[in-house]
Amino acid sequence: MKERDSQAALRVVFMGTPSFAVPVLASLLDSKHRMVGAYTQPDRPAGRRQRLSASPVKEFAVERGVPLFQPASLRRPEAQDELRALSPDVIVVAAYGKLLPPGVLEIPPLGSLNVHPSLLPRYRGPSPVVAAILNGDDVAGVTIMKLDEGMDTGPIVDQRQTQIGPDESVEDLTLRLFEMGAGRLVEVLPGWASGEIEARSQDESEAVVTKLLTKEDGRIDWSLPAPAITRQVRALHPWPGSFTQWRGETVKVIEVSAVPPAIEVVVPTASVALLEDRRVVVGAGEGAVEILRAQLPGKRPVSGAELVRGHPELVGSALG
Repeated sequence: MKERDSQAALRVVFMGTPSFAVPVLASLLDSKHRMVGAYTQPDRPAGRRQRLSASPVKEFAVERGVPLFQPASLRRPEAQDELRALSPDVIVVAAYGKLLPPGVLEIPPLGSLNVHPSLLPRYRGPSPVVAAILNGDDVAGVTIMKLDEGMDTGPIVDQRQTQIGPDESVEDLTLRLFEMGAGRLVEVLPGWASGEIEARSQDESEAVVTKLLTKEDGRIDWSLPAPAITRQVRALHPWPGSFTQWRGETVKVIEVSAVPPAIEVVVPTASVALLEDRRVVVGAGEGAVEILRAQLPGKRPVSGAELVRGHPELVGSALG
């Protein structure tokens, strides 16, 4: 990599799509560097009427006057020619949603840097923050890495870790990690450009790859210990969401908490009970889970107490 003046402004192309990526773009725009283009996914149908919807990155880029590009594929020669014409020194990627093909990776002389919300090589792939919460990790982190042709396999440029809050949702933690990454990226870029910072290879023996989530991943297994069920509900809200079955209907389980071990609650696994203080609990494989918020088909989300008031026959019945 050719060394450059660490104080020089760089020509940057940004690639990202969801709201979590916006802090990275904002941080670059507020830095000394020149944003020559922002790439995001094409508009997608959304909502019941399937109207085309712009990504949060597109909305922010348009608002800030950044030249915007939405190629259907970066593998097409014309898309790569368009990118090459921007003469980027570096490409910055944050949750773009597509792997960059070799022809794109070869364009910027400083390479393509990815902001990834995990402590690589742990939790490569599409669901790193979900995996950290599901597995009960105490810490999470953000990695700035140089992209190669693999999925999150490139060398590490910078890495920082942070404690996971005991009740922190996947949305809150994901946003916090990308905000951390945005700050680190701007600090790291000068040293990366000058050659003062060198990337280190990932340890393949420690690699953990996450999967793309499906709706079925949200089905609650009430035979699991209560803490595992609460982590699932935290990790999978809002997508794909957690759910259970009751009398043939799907009940969305939006918010729960594990009943503290100090409170002695004896409830059969998957059975619903109403405590003396009107709290609604479900027996787990170990312990019990309090239902804080749930939703029946076609209804609005309600508290556990409201759910039982409307459907008293729920008490004593079995879920799942």
